[in-house]
Amino acid sequence: MSEPVSSIRNLGPAYEKSLADVGITSAEALRAIGPDAAYGKLLAAGTRPHFIGYYVLVMGLQGRPWNDCKGEEKKALRKRFDALKDQHFNSDLSAFETTLDAIGVGLKR
Repeated sequence: MSEPVSSIRNLGPAYEKSLADVGITSAEALRAIGPDAAYGKLLAAGTRPHFIGYYVLVMGLQGRPWNDCKGEEKKALRKRFDALKDQHFNSDLSAFETTLDAIGVGLKR
């Protein structure tokens, strides 16, 4: 039996639902894909980027409190977040266009 995403520290039912919406339905699947790929999927599906949302995910997968990281480690996380945002999030798309793109019938590939 698989563990729910919400069994991971810092991740509650709302995060669990958001991840399920992009096909990540268990804690094991989330651990396997990792925080960057998982957050990239959320962004590609139209989730608005939010550093704390990314930060919480990374810390949770490390088994740490959401506010545990500071200084240079936090700066490095911010760089990773910004790169993910640039790669996966298109703020010019409407929610409808984002959904079409997520299922492969939107933007030309």
